[in-house]
Amino acid sequence: MELPVKIGGMTSRFDGMGRMLGYPTANLKKSDIKIDDGVYFGHATLGQYKHKPALIFVGAPETVGKKDRRVEAYLLDIPDRDYYGQKLMLSLEKFHRPNQKFASKNELKHAMRDDELAARQWFTSRDTP
Repeated sequence: MELPVKIGGMTSRFDGMGRMLGYPTANLKKSDIKIDDGVYFGHATLGQYKHKPALIFVGAPETVGKKDRRVEAYLLDIPDRDYYGQKLMLSLEKFHRPNQKFASKNELKHAMRDDELAARQWFTSRDTP
């Protein structure tokens, strides 16, 4: 699979688990995309927010008992708000890690924090000449 990969569509409401874990996401129902499941770093455009750094998950969130494949984007440094029913455009630019099933939601939350820190480091390193 060659990156970047562009994905877009109207946001959908799922179960709100990202928000409950401290990572509110804008979601797409995209089970048919031809890309490996896992966590990516990239950029998102959503409403007034243009080309914002994002942590993007592709796959089924099995840790919370879900089997349906989806795309979830956490926009870094954007206030938590209702993203539903808006057009979302994503650019997946760097593969970070494969999808994993964690033993608990707490373990998942720690992994998401680690993913966020790695994403911030990656974005910062790209901004330096």
